[in-house]
Amino acid sequence: MRTTDAILNDLKLSTRDAYDLPTSRKRFDDGGQYRVEIPSCEGPRAMEAVVAAARDHAVPIHRISQGSGVMLQTDEEILRMVALGQALGIEVCLFVGPRANWDVGVQAATVSGKVLGSSLRGADQLAFGIEDVRHAAQLGVRSVLVADIGQLMVLGTMKKAGDLPGDFVLKISVTLAAANPATARVLEDIGATSINLPVDLSLPQIAAIRLAIDAAIDFYVEAPDDFGGTVRYYEIAELVRVAAPIYVKFGVRNAPALYPSGLHLESTVLALSRERVRRAAIGLALLRRYAPEAVASPLTVQV
Repeated sequence: MRTTDAILNDLKLSTRDAYDLPTSRKRFDDGGQYRVEIPSCEGPRAMEAVVAAARDHAVPIHRISQGSGVMLQTDEEILRMVALGQALGIEVCLFVGPRANWDVGVQAATVSGKVLGSSLRGADQLAFGIEDVRHAAQLGVRSVLVADIGQLMVLGTMKKAGDLPGDFVLKISVTLAAANPATARVLEDIGATSINLPVDLSLPQIAAIRLAIDAAIDFYVEAPDDFGGTVRYYEIAELVRVAAPIYVKFGVRNAPALYPSGLHLESTVLALSRERVRRAAIGLALLRRYAPEAVASPLTVQV
């Protein structure tokens, strides 16, 4: 029997975490090392608030992501977000629905069963989730958040078959986060183009994952409380250096849950949208202080 090291080496996977923190030479197609993502952007008014705050704080916004899902927005709301994204060169990423933790099953609500998270329960939900993506694509959306590995496989196959555009972004949700190099490789192999990592991974663990994949890494610099509430601003420079290409994401601690969002939560959604951009301004200031040579992806349109 071969050794563990030999098996992992044959698969081009690290045998240990990358404690030497090698500098990543990988880049986005435009040459950038990092991009800025503002998560939990729940609808067109929230996106407008993000854009306004980005102007106030001189923060480049490359992507906004939304968590309530395609199925809980009207077509008119989705079209407004798509239009604003196209006008300003911002990637609009919408979560797909349905999801297990909103379904009738009891396991997703238990302490141990929460592993189900936002996965899909049964063939019906899988089909509904594919319908959600197809509908979003018909409305001009070119980026979705995926939280189920089977759905990812189907969507990746759809891209290869031409049922989805070839440049369609399949972004892995933090609820399906890749915690080791092999898992990250599996997600990439079946279609993931942007992969969330757990918010609590160390820099050597993150560096080992970067060595294993070419897909962009998504990483919460500040994580919501329900994902651990980590605050890692002083690590941004090293995150960019070892994990490029990387989307640095700015959540907010000590904030109420928003999903599913709606008019009943709009004032909170808008306030949090503005605060996430302010947090991004703080994080980018630290990045410029400690790694002034770091290269952001260029903006096609200045916000």
